[in-house]
Amino acid sequence: MVSATTRLPQAPSAPLDDLAAFLEPLAVHFPRRESRHAMERRLTGLLTEHPNKNCDAIAQVAPQTSEQSLQGMLTTMRRDAAALNAQRVARLQTLPTEGDGVLMIDDMGFPEQGTASVGVARQYSGALGKADNCRITVNLTYAERTVAWPLTTRLCLPEAWASDPERRAKAQAPDAIVFQTKAEIARDLADWAIAQGVPFAAVVADADYGDQPWFLDQMDRRSLRSVMAVRRDFTVRASLDGPSQRADALLAAYPQRAWQTIGWREGSQGRLRARFLAVRCWRQDDLLRWREGWLIGEAPARGQRGDPRWYWSNFPPTTRLTTMVEYAHRRRQVERFHQDAKTLLGWDQHQGRRWDSFPRHAILEMLAYSFLVWHEWQQRPARGAPGRRAFSPSAGSPPPIPGGDPSPDSRLAPAPGH
Repeated sequence: MVSATTRLPQAPSAPLDDLAAFLEPLAVHFPRRESRHAMERRLTGLLTEHPNKNCDAIAQVAPQTSEQSLQGMLTTMRRDAAALNAQRVARLQTLPTEGDGVLMIDDMGFPEQGTASVGVARQYSGALGKADNCRITVNLTYAERTVAWPLTTRLCLPEAWASDPERRAKAQAPDAIVFQTKAEIARDLADWAIAQGVPFAAVVADADYGDQPWFLDQMDRRSLRSVMAVRRDFTVRASLDGPSQRADALLAAYPQRAWQTIGWREGSQGRLRARFLAVRCWRQDDLLRWREGWLIGEAPARGQRGDPRWYWSNFPPTTRLTTMVEYAHRRRQVERFHQDAKTLLGWDQHQGRRWDSFPRHAILEMLAYSFLVWHEWQQRPARGAPGRRAFSPSAGSPPPIPGGDPSPDSRLAPAPGH
């Protein structure tokens, strides 16, 4: 990504050469010259070091534009936002890849005062860790070992909004937009990625999604491999005819020697590692049937801090534990994207109350972040990093995880009676 030292405290009058080259294929979605100019000015403003990224602030930082012109990007200018996003994703898919990207599902909360802006309500946000007056988006991100880039996002329309004709009319929410749970939106976003031809090895999400049998069923019905975080009281059976029990209780019955220490990436204090145990068992689906899969437990390794965690995966019995662990811990890439999108690009500084304003704002944010990913890839040869893996901005990437049958060291523990 572009380093802090190369970001501009004030934007130049002329377009940045690299940004202009990146945007040129996307110009077809902005048929009028003034709309293309406004897009370039807005993205240039987002890439500066100025802490405020709303339309008024960008108009002061980026010459040859105005607050009215930039705000028009979100409201009045005609453009097909969905087609623009699809072409952005298609372009990023041309970058070199390690071939084992995952789809990361997560939601993002945007605290906001008042109730007039579309989607704002007091609601629980997993990203905020509490109920607050906020907007919530469900985001789908593509993540490899060392980099992530956004695929798509959708604003949640709370049930109180969806069932209120007056509020919907004021916010110009289309009739086709109905109330959906976050899990239902996540399912639709995964279907969108499949329709766009995005290749991926697994779907990963936190316990807000993994704890829902319905959502796990959706992955199974689409034959999508997944590693989903679940809570300690996730219900499983060690055998089909055995009693139901909590995930933490089942794993606690295994001796310490059944667990193994696995590292998944280098951190600031050395290689990150924890103790893991994977057990073949069964979980109950939304129709009260029992489906086989992996229950994975995680506990801090010696000298490491952290809370215990649990995961459910529908990967087949031959899958290596190291593979599932590495997929599960790609969540860091999404957290970094969310942090950068808010702190560096101003995703949480949206100004607008209409339904169509927020998605347009989000697509411009994703476009700016995608440019940073693209720029880093373009600059890599000049940095002289021979042998560095594709899509790897930092040296020392871990070796590829082999497939095939598990080794004796993987300790994929069978459940009693399995």
